[in-house]
Amino acid sequence: MKRQTTADDLTSLAQAAGVRFVRLQFADLFGTVKTVEIPVASLAQACTEGVLFDGSSIHGFARVEESDMYLCPDTGTWVLLPWLDETGRPLARMICDIKLPDGSPFAGDPRAILKRAVADAQACGFETLSLASELEFFLFPLDNDSQPVLVVDDRAGYFGNDQEQAAARCRLDMANALAKLGIPLFGTHHETAPCQHEIDIAPLPVVQAADALVTAKIAMRTVAREHGLYVSWMPKPFASFAGSGLHVRFQAKRAGMDDFRDVLCDGTVGCGSSFIAGLIDHAAALTAIANPLVNSYKRLQPGSEAPIYAFWSTRHPMPFVRAAMDANGAVSIELRSPDPSCNPYLAFAAAIAAGTDGVRRRLTAPPALFQSATAMTAEERFLRSIPRLPINLEDALAFLEEDETIRACLGEHAVTHYVGAKAAEWEAYSRTVHAWEHEQYL
Repeated sequence: MKRQTTADDLTSLAQAAGVRFVRLQFADLFGTVKTVEIPVASLAQACTEGVLFDGSSIHGFARVEESDMYLCPDTGTWVLLPWLDETGRPLARMICDIKLPDGSPFAGDPRAILKRAVADAQACGFETLSLASELEFFLFPLDNDSQPVLVVDDRAGYFGNDQEQAAARCRLDMANALAKLGIPLFGTHHETAPCQHEIDIAPLPVVQAADALVTAKIAMRTVAREHGLYVSWMPKPFASFAGSGLHVRFQAKRAGMDDFRDVLCDGTVGCGSSFIAGLIDHAAALTAIANPLVNSYKRLQPGSEAPIYAFWSTRHPMPFVRAAMDANGAVSIELRSPDPSCNPYLAFAAAIAAGTDGVRRRLTAPPALFQSATAMTAEERFLRSIPRLPINLEDALAFLEEDETIRACLGEHAVTHYVGAKAAEWEAYSRTVHAWEHEQYL
């Protein structure tokens, strides 16, 4: 059994590498990464006692009268960053859990929410759950004021041979940075839309997969800035081109066996079928977490190369869920609706809760679909139990508030603060008079 890394081990590593400061990081409820830097001399104390901070200053965390919280570094997340600080010295990074003064986990900590969802899945019989992700993004040039410029300056297309372009060199440097951070990759390539790219992260245990995605986005933004570029996670920056998704592929094992293998066996109903059924059953509420922006729903539209209806398939190009077997014979269940603006801790937690609920209730997935759901009539979709995903953020939030399973997974604290903030976002958007309205009605 591998010995757990201790604070003393990390202090020795830091001193040997010449590290003076360690960045302690965590994500707030909306996926924004927060950072505090501590000197190496304080590392041991931080690992044993935590670092006190004002939780009321973090959006969605706590009220002023309940503000005391502690950052508790996870020693397993220690990594040397592949860039230097302003003085030319190396930096280290650790991801933290959030604890209350009594030592208990903070219920609104997204990482704690994901850990609870994984524990619940294990209690339901899953021995291991791993997750791979396909992260799509746009790269835009920066102007003289360091602001992104939405120009279409490359049309390499899907798997395009774009190696001579600045964005391609940036993308390769991003991949190298992620490798140095210990993040395993399947590969990287140009995507369908102009200026659009993809980096594929190989399977990791679920919490580590979320950590890796959060870390990757920070590293990618840093590398892009070094290239004079801006990386955007906006789901749909152009109306006329494909948007960016965050496809996530789950694999599960029980007693060393593939838990999802039944979905590729005709007539067999097992864990995989039930997991898919759970995802479909909770699709509407899940969308509020996996697609958290007003702009997210511009991507979930006909003709956008993204899911519109909640169905599953093994070969349809735009299903909500796709089941497939990899080169090693392992079956994965891929959720294709999320976009890169989501908080991965919450999105992964909600998806696991939905799938686990299907397994616990022994639901059976509807038959796989191999034809266009969009081409069907509304009656045909109704008879085949193919629901439409929410058409906007307001509708998605309403479904989230009604879904007891997803609410229980996230906890009332997170749901209350999340829905409140996102409802305000939708209201602000709805009050705004847009350029399209001027063009059409003035």
